[in-house]
Amino acid sequence: MAELDAWQIEVAGVLIGAGTDVPVSEVEGLGVPELRTQDVDNPVGDGAFPGVDLYSARTIRIEAGIRTAGDPAAALDILGRLHRAADDPVVRTDPGAQTVLRLRWPGRGTRRLYGRLRRLEAASTATALHGWIPLDLEFAALDPRFHADDAFALTLALSTDGLGGFRAPLVAPLTTGVAIPDERRGRVRNDGDLPAWPSLRITGPCTNPRIRHVESGRVIELSVSLKSGEYVDVETRPGTRWVLRNGTANLAPALSPASRLDTFVFPPGTSELWWTARDHTNATRLAVTWRSAYAAL
Repeated sequence: MAELDAWQIEVAGVLIGAGTDVPVSEVEGLGVPELRTQDVDNPVGDGAFPGVDLYSARTIRIEAGIRTAGDPAAALDILGRLHRAADDPVVRTDPGAQTVLRLRWPGRGTRRLYGRLRRLEAASTATALHGWIPLDLEFAALDPRFHADDAFALTLALSTDGLGGFRAPLVAPLTTGVAIPDERRGRVRNDGDLPAWPSLRITGPCTNPRIRHVESGRVIELSVSLKSGEYVDVETRPGTRWVLRNGTANLAPALSPASRLDTFVFPPGTSELWWTARDHTNATRLAVTWRSAYAAL
């Protein structure tokens, strides 16, 4: 996606803000998200015992207005684009599906939030004839973290050269590849100040893949055999945690008891990722993508 200019916001694919026909007057919800506290009243005295404080969804409220002076048809066209963005059936009727809010403030790169557009209201139509329609928008960021707009990517083969096949000179006894290779290592970087959630794809052929984050000791282990061309997607981000074979079949039961998707994260800074599997072709791959995560804009 194209980098936004300062003071611009992209809501579900529709660009508003500076330099557009939809100027923004106010944005709320960029501070600390609302808390869900678990405090318990002291039954025998004053006060309460503090419990765990959890963040609720971050609600972004935007006051804006469509401004197409003297062109009411153009104003209604823009309003229609926003309506279609809010009514996207791919997001609205699919449990777990989310859309993206992108925004950029001066001194920062473009950040993004994942959630759903919950409110789109034309606050008044009294001036629509003149090409002015004030708007109230609300976006519920189900994951309250801010994420970098640009994603990092890492691809690791099991073989040392990643080429597979035979290489001259051939020396007896011949083999068909590496049965149980050493763990292959790669470095990952999170430029943010919060842990980042990775997305992983394992492409076969291979058996029993195992991925380990060295610094935390967290692992993802799968009891599965993949044929050539088959793949497994592992998604760790809150609200979209799944393990799918070829995009459809649920492989969550194949995870080992030690495999916790909710704790498999990349901490701020640079860390190491190791992985291994049984592979007799050297063709299997691990592809990892992630975005740096931030507590604030």
